[in-house]
Amino acid sequence: MTAPPPADADEIRKTTCYMCACRCGIDVHLRSGQVRYIEGNRDHPVNRGVICAKGAAGIMQVTAPARLRAPLKRVGPRGSGAFEEISWEEALQIATGWLAKIRAEAPEKLAFFTGRDQSQSFTGWWAQAFGTPNFAAHGGFCSVNVAAAGIMSIGGAFWEFGEPDWDRAKILVLFGVAEDHDSNPIKRGLGALKARGARVVSVNPIRTGYNAVADDWLGITPGTDGLLILALVHELLVAGRIDLDYLARFTDAPCLLIAGQGPESGLYLRDDTGRALVIDRRSGALAPFDGEGVEPDLGGRHPGHRTVFETLAERYLDPRHSAQAVAERVGIPAARIRALAAELARVAFDAAITLDQPWTDFRGHRHDRMIGRPVGFHAMRGIAAHSNGFQTARALHLLQMLLGAIETPGGLRFKPPYPKPLAAHPVPQFKAEPGQPLPGPHLGFPRSPADLALLPDGRPARIDAAFTWENPFSAHGLMQRVIGNAHAGQPYRIDTLFLYMANMAWNSSMNPEEVARWLTDRDETGAYVIPHIILSDAYASETVAYADLVLPDTTYLERHDAISLLDRPIGRGDRLADSIRWPLTEPDRDVRPFQSVLCDLGARLGLPGFVGPEGQPAFKDYADYLIHHQRRPGIGPLAGWRGDGAAHGRGAPNPAQLDRYIENGGVFQMQIPAEAQFFKPWNRAWQDWAVSLGLQDKPQPYLFSLWCEPLRRFQLAAEGHGVHQPPEHLRARLRAAMDPLPDWTAPQNTATEAGYPLHALTQRPPAMYHSWGSMNAWLRQILGHNVLYIPKSVWRAQGFRAGDWARVTSPHGAIEVPVAPMAALNPQTVWTWNAIGKRQGAWGLSKTAPEAEKGFLLNHLMHDLMPPDATGARAWNADPVTGQAAWFDLRVRIERIGPRRFALPQFPALALKILRRRPA
Repeated sequence: MTAPPPADADEIRKTTCYMCACRCGIDVHLRSGQVRYIEGNRDHPVNRGVICAKGAAGIMQVTAPARLRAPLKRVGPRGSGAFEEISWEEALQIATGWLAKIRAEAPEKLAFFTGRDQSQSFTGWWAQAFGTPNFAAHGGFCSVNVAAAGIMSIGGAFWEFGEPDWDRAKILVLFGVAEDHDSNPIKRGLGALKARGARVVSVNPIRTGYNAVADDWLGITPGTDGLLILALVHELLVAGRIDLDYLARFTDAPCLLIAGQGPESGLYLRDDTGRALVIDRRSGALAPFDGEGVEPDLGGRHPGHRTVFETLAERYLDPRHSAQAVAERVGIPAARIRALAAELARVAFDAAITLDQPWTDFRGHRHDRMIGRPVGFHAMRGIAAHSNGFQTARALHLLQMLLGAIETPGGLRFKPPYPKPLAAHPVPQFKAEPGQPLPGPHLGFPRSPADLALLPDGRPARIDAAFTWENPFSAHGLMQRVIGNAHAGQPYRIDTLFLYMANMAWNSSMNPEEVARWLTDRDETGAYVIPHIILSDAYASETVAYADLVLPDTTYLERHDAISLLDRPIGRGDRLADSIRWPLTEPDRDVRPFQSVLCDLGARLGLPGFVGPEGQPAFKDYADYLIHHQRRPGIGPLAGWRGDGAAHGRGAPNPAQLDRYIENGGVFQMQIPAEAQFFKPWNRAWQDWAVSLGLQDKPQPYLFSLWCEPLRRFQLAAEGHGVHQPPEHLRARLRAAMDPLPDWTAPQNTATEAGYPLHALTQRPPAMYHSWGSMNAWLRQILGHNVLYIPKSVWRAQGFRAGDWARVTSPHGAIEVPVAPMAALNPQTVWTWNAIGKRQGAWGLSKTAPEAEKGFLLNHLMHDLMPPDATGARAWNADPVTGQAAWFDLRVRIERIGPRRFALPQFPALALKILRRRPA
């Protein structure tokens, strides 16, 4: 039950929470302009009034002692914390001086990377206007495997792109889902499922939170999710329990593949217009997949070619994929694997649901009803953060397609503006020219080796080496590599590292001790190897001490933000939605919203789009940008109340647009027409509705991809075909990693099994998100420090007792930490809560805070690179397809030690020594 508002509140303002990435609606109670209480907004489509501990504790973010108070200029060595307060004018002049010189001479020498800021369409547009190829956000070390695999397979992905059909699913299977992401919608959804008697199955090495309330828990061995999923695929194929009609109509299963060993082998057979060809069952002849009235034949034959479905069936019917064959490796008995496969099939086909809703597909076939497969899946970082995570996510989409459980009633549903075919996404742009913007967006999806971000001499064009032969599909960039590469001067030296809300000197980096050294290292002349570091954050994180210039941001209740369709949608499967934040209270410090600062910097630098025809600033602040910016004619950051206020989606800028959002509780939502709510990629009603709103400029129906043709093009290059050829030492890896059908490979750390027998994982706690929640006064009372949880079998075998600590050792380092036993845990796995541990003196906490004395990170056990192989070479500790950091591939050994007071390692305390500005 929602607690009553305090009696001393005199006003309620509605906005959007920022305490995690759910983006729930909140009611903020104020008294004399000061925040007194926060509760959920019952009318908001995301949370419907539900609020979590994080959201309610937002009041403590606005008053946190860790808040930065004024622009800072470093006056001591990096890392010393010695700063002086300066005016905003001086700060902007310093930044402009550094950046203007770079832009005029070599814009690639700016590396601009942002954390979980939720405004990447804007920050990316700024970086594009500047002309640097070096921009990305945190996705490369979060869940790009899930996102990229989803876009490349089905045109969307889990969580931010889609959601289970909470109202109709009869079984839901969770893979690697912790409690920090999308928490309130999942809690509401699980409650609805349980109330209807639906079954919830969790696949996770750790049984906490959602996994604890599941009806069945499969405590899988970390990194083997893909092996389990392909076993389910095998069992369904053997039993003949797959949706053949769905596969034939809506996937590439009937598409013909070119046979042989030539330069086009394994690519789709296409007509002269480039459309993939199928065999039409009506005539037995070749036909384009989207031809009017075409009925694709899964078993179609054409001389010298065979269908994707035939290729798929041959692969996964192989007994090596059987439940019996994989049971020992995944840690789940074969009988339980077969039982789950049978349950999925039973629900999909024997408990199918029907909606009496006619609709017309993209080939012109009229359907008198919608058939639903009420099988839901949801997945997150648990499957993403492995070196095999991309193919694991693709395997999960393969399983969904075989069941016919995507965009059908009861299955995965896309959130507008998704679904989008791969063809609707850009290829990455990277060609920097002095004084010029980039020709297009930084991030995207290569279609072939010709789209890689490589310089003429073959070196990476980006400082993070994204979109190279080592990780071709790094769709979110590789933020975790920036500092190390910049320090090494690989592929070139940079001048300025510009970070926004990214704690790269601590919990957002592997091997943080070495990262701190890179940030402070000097060359032979005594100059810093990375000449300039600019940081914007609202709080005194560990990284602040390493900056040369600090631009203090506001807290989320003191600024405008847009939760835009240009970024990540907040809608539902049945409605479009976007929302805003707006200043509910005035800052009591000399701080400015970072997005408004970027508008100012853009105007000072004369960046295209940021200045008007007379050179005047195009936007007075970020709110002005939200109203007046048009990404293309009629399309702006916000979809609601455009033009005269009556237009939605498309329309001219409306000066009163933000007022309309505020009047409507900070959110705009619009119901999708009933005929368009399912089968979206193939539904003419959806295509027409999406075009009318500007979600897309023309109808673009497409097929789901069981077979990923872009991956096959990279395989062909590795086999020696084509003009663009990979380095010799990467050919074998590319042939294996770029399999166009999902396959499972052991994590890269497998070679360390003998010396390091345990898997070590982190999991984000439900009461905190990333690092900024763990300095919150209320949330610290819930979880003030973490412990390492150890399986009871290991606890007993090594003689652990209550109060003991453990030394945990990996191939890269060792830590000493408090421990506790846990029964509901994979027997080969240890784990802890993530991002609790703090460096002494950071975040406004005392040096004796439990987060600093007992809290710890597993990051100290990790490295960006794998241990040397037999030749001495060190591969990236990452997925070879996307480059996602393989956080969850960590292997360790543990030994019992006596009680300790301090977790190790400990580092010298950080202390911000700020020379205060004298009053004018």
